[in-house]
Amino acid sequence: MGRFHRHDDGTEHSHDHDTGHDHGDHGGYATGSQRVDVLESIFAENDVRADANRRAFNDNGVRAVNLMSSPGSGKTTILAATLDELRDDVAVGVIEGDIATDLDAAKLAGRGAQVSLLNTSNGFGGECHLDAPMVNRALAGLDLAGLDLVIVENVGNLVCPAEFDVGEHAKVMVYSITEGEDKPLKYPVMFRAVDVVLLNKIDLEPHLDADIAAYADSVRQVNPVALVLPVSARTGEGMSAWYAWLRAFAGAEHA
Repeated sequence: MGRFHRHDDGTEHSHDHDTGHDHGDHGGYATGSQRVDVLESIFAENDVRADANRRAFNDNGVRAVNLMSSPGSGKTTILAATLDELRDDVAVGVIEGDIATDLDAAKLAGRGAQVSLLNTSNGFGGECHLDAPMVNRALAGLDLAGLDLVIVENVGNLVCPAEFDVGEHAKVMVYSITEGEDKPLKYPVMFRAVDVVLLNKIDLEPHLDADIAAYADSVRQVNPVALVLPVSARTGEGMSAWYAWLRAFAGAEHA
């Protein structure tokens, strides 16, 4: 199934994830005004829905975070710990995005949050990201009037999710030290887009050929203004700084 992408320089194109073609070589298909018009229409529709989602959040006094990462970074574990921490003083709703299954949604159940499951499976393997129309549909599963904060847990992917505004007020990503310190340089789009980077699994530093300062430096080379918070979802180390940021964010003035 084709995927559509918008790059830093404003160019847009579609590709089939199964073909394995080189993104720099578009000689395999014709380009022209019709393709550009179609892509512009797709992104324009997404942005319209994103604005609608943001108005719904604002009208209900809700702040929204788009939480992104690659698969296996510990995003759901961090989210579970976050729900446990905030359950007594922040009313949280979660839109749980996944290609298939309710496994992550089940991990978040019983932690004091409203959870709306959003599977992207479409018979062709499922979308590699959430977009604004999907999130708009998932909002029906949340009582926004009773919430302070909505966290959208995006599909695990280091490229596509950052390209789609879903109506959030801030973008946050989880980046684990098991992924290698070069990832911000190799996959800059997401790192450039985010407001906060949770550098996870720092408890593994003694067991890996890893230097946490080097990871943070790689992030800052791509995004000098992002807040980088070294954390361990497993041990809780550093998580208090994340909780403090999120509480302040949830109580901030709306954009």
